[in-house]
Amino acid sequence: MSSTGTTDHGATGPRGAGHGRETADRLLLAATRSGAHLIAEAASLVQGWAVLADPIAGAVYSTPAAAAADGVHAAAAPLEHPHCTQRPAAGAVLVLAPAPTVPPGHACHVATTTAALLEVRGQRAAELRGEQMRLHTTLIRLLLAGHTAAVTETLGGNRLTHVTVYRLSGPDLPTAHEVLWRAVRPSIAPHADACTLIGRPDGELVVAELHHGGDDGRILRLVSRLSERHHLLAGMAGPLPLAEMPTAHSDAAAARHSATPDCRIVPADAVGTSRLTPLLPAAPYARWAESVLRPLSPAHQHLLLVWLRTGSKPRAAAALGLSAGTVRARIRELSRLLGADLEDATVQAYLLLALRAPAPGLDDAGADADADLSLSLSSRRSGSGSSCPAGPARLEALPDDLLSTEAVRSWAVGLVGGLEPHLRIALACWLRHHARTAPAAAELHVHRTTLAGWLTQCADHLARNLADATVRAEVHLALKATRNGPDDPTCLPRRGGRTYRRL
Repeated sequence: MSSTGTTDHGATGPRGAGHGRETADRLLLAATRSGAHLIAEAASLVQGWAVLADPIAGAVYSTPAAAAADGVHAAAAPLEHPHCTQRPAAGAVLVLAPAPTVPPGHACHVATTTAALLEVRGQRAAELRGEQMRLHTTLIRLLLAGHTAAVTETLGGNRLTHVTVYRLSGPDLPTAHEVLWRAVRPSIAPHADACTLIGRPDGELVVAELHHGGDDGRILRLVSRLSERHHLLAGMAGPLPLAEMPTAHSDAAAARHSATPDCRIVPADAVGTSRLTPLLPAAPYARWAESVLRPLSPAHQHLLLVWLRTGSKPRAAAALGLSAGTVRARIRELSRLLGADLEDATVQAYLLLALRAPAPGLDDAGADADADLSLSLSSRRSGSGSSCPAGPARLEALPDDLLSTEAVRSWAVGLVGGLEPHLRIALACWLRHHARTAPAAAELHVHRTTLAGWLTQCADHLARNLADATVRAEVHLALKATRNGPDDPTCLPRRGGRTYRRL
């Protein structure tokens, strides 16, 4: 690093070696207390301000606090701050701004000694870091196993009631783990209002922020910066009650499958058919979803939601912490309970709609009761009082007034309108094959490379990420709502061989 604003690196000040030893003694005594005290002592010795700036966390320590922004900016652009003295220190940058009356040699001596002491503190922390990281990973595993009381007792924070979970994946997780550890400076000190656990339980980076119902956004900002700097993809879930840590853990993994280099961190509540569901008639939509999902328990619904969000059974198994065979067996059982073929693309899109539906309100329940009473009275008048009540709604068919509204059609036309015929047919075929290129290309009688090129054009036209399973479900419904013909591969425009003709 540069040391701007200094001219005599060997001098220790006007009072010579004795004054230099006194300076070193004061800094050493402050270093034995904490890093914050060390930075404060350095600022006092140069009669100005001192900041330890981290590239991810920003200002780690700052004296005074108001100098934090100036210190971070000086570390990022040293040439714009020639009056500052800078030294690399423990993975960060020490920035000193001495008063004009302080000799340059004295400022240089303070900066060099402070940086050396910060390195010693960093080396000592690194010696303990491995053990602390293993402890954090163990606590995360205990939370996932449902031992909430044991973890909160270990942390000593009876106010820790909620958790926000981040799950990150990328090319160099060990380095990212250490960088985030230094930036967060996690602690499991008792009686804290918040506690951050960072670990790698299954080869991925997991961050669990325990707090009292809400967080201040600090961990989100750090994870966002880390993701950009180290090219990671992240999913976020929460805040949820601490007892629902397994749910937050799997939801974060499902959300991560929607992350892209343009949007590296995705919240779980932002995943799904959110652009369509607000347009559906609220009361019929909620009643249909409640009827469809009646045979399922909340655990069943969560498994299906994770499966549909991730787009495959192996990915869902990894998110849920189960084996792929277990997930396949459970989905087969749920298919039997629902009486529907869950391998059908349209059924999957309808099921995702049902799982994302709002709960029916009291007014809807009253309307249902009135409808049941009217049906009972009419049955008695017609002499068919012994007839069986209508069964639950089925996934294969939506209510007639659900997707046939003008608002839904306008949304669908806005999404897939303007697609050329060959692109529309290819996209519909690919979606029916659950985004598998080889079988779709075989049915279309085109080469896989040709189909991949068409899909790229479709993604550009739709301005959507077709790698996202929930986006694909939404596009499938839009194609269905705007279909004028069968979108049959046999209708693909051609001109000899395997080429096609633009219309």
